[in-house]
Amino acid sequence: MEISIFWFIFWLIISLLVGGALGFLLSRSWFKNYLKKNPPVNENMIKEMMRQMGRTPSQKQVNQILNSMNQFK
Repeated sequence: MEISIFWFIFWLIISLLVGGALGFLLSRSWFKNYLKKNPPVNENMIKEMMRQMGRTPSQKQVNQILNSMNQFK
């Protein structure tokens, strides 16, 4: 009786570890593919967004916004 409880707990722990590792690897590859298809904000997006707000951005302003966004990565 005690041996079967031991094996149950043993296989439970092993399956949780394997499932966690597989889940991590699958979610990491999914997220990498998602970033390839939908890249983060870039310079052209910032320029277009400012134009839609009625402003004509200078390159200095665009660089400042990009630098401030990159600080939070």
